[in-house]
Amino acid sequence: MPIQQPSNQIKLTNVSIVRLKKGGKRFEIACYKNKVQEWRNGVETNLDDVLQISNVFTNVSKGEVAKSNDLQKAFGTSSVDDVVKEILKKGEVQVGEKEREHDLTALRKEIATLVAEKCVDPATQRPYPVGMIEKAMTEAGVSVKVGKNAKSQVAETLRLIQACSKLPIQRARMRVRVVIPSTDGERLEPQIESSAERIERTEKRDDIWEIVVLIDPTQFKALNDLLLKECMGKGRLETLTLAVTADNS
Repeated sequence: MPIQQPSNQIKLTNVSIVRLKKGGKRFEIACYKNKVQEWRNGVETNLDDVLQISNVFTNVSKGEVAKSNDLQKAFGTSSVDDVVKEILKKGEVQVGEKEREHDLTALRKEIATLVAEKCVDPATQRPYPVGMIEKAMTEAGVSVKVGKNAKSQVAETLRLIQACSKLPIQRARMRVRVVIPSTDGERLEPQIESSAERIERTEKRDDIWEIVVLIDPTQFKALNDLLLKECMGKGRLETLTLAVTADNS
C-alpha cells in the first residue's frame, strides 16, 4: 500500500525560506532562490516574482499558515503584503547544508580566480593556475566568509598565502602612464621614479613630460594623490595594463 503524504505538506523546488522570529513566534515565507537578494538590493520590486506562495507560514515545509491574529500581535498588522515585506527586509535566509557547501566551494573558487588574475610568480612573472592558488589557500588556512563578496576577500587571502604557505607570490605590477606639465616634470621626477619598480619610457616635449612605469598596485593611490596635489589638476595618471605578466609584458 502506498504511503499517503499529509495533504497540507508543501513540496517546493528552487526555494529559499526566509525566517523571522517576532513576538515569540516563528514566521516564514517561501521565495524563489536569488530573488531575496534582488529584492533587498532594489533590483526586484514585484512581490509576485519573489514569492513562490503569497502567504506567511509558521512552517513552510509543513504548510502551516500563520494565523491573522498572530500576525496582528507580532507585526501590528494582519496585511500579508506588509508582513512579507518586513520578513524580506529583516528575516534570515535559511540555507541547507548541501547548498551552503556548494556556495562555499563556488566562493572559494571565485576568490582563487581573482588572486590568480592579480598575482604572479616573482621569479617568472607568470600567473599561477587557479588550482595552485586553491592549494595554497588550503595550506595557509584561508577561511572563506560567505557574507562577504569574493573581491573584498582577495587582499586578506593574498596576505595569508604570502605569510602561511610555501607558494612564492606577489601582486602583478601595473603599467601606468604619467602625464604632467613639463614645468613640473623636473621637480616631480624623483618622487615618481621612486614609486616605480621599472621605468619603461620617458618622453619630454615642449609643454608635456610623459613617463611610462611599472608600479606595485599599492602605489597607485599615492601616485595619483601626488599629481592631484602638485599639478593643480593638470596632471594625469592612466592605467595601461592592470596586471603585467611575462605573457603580456
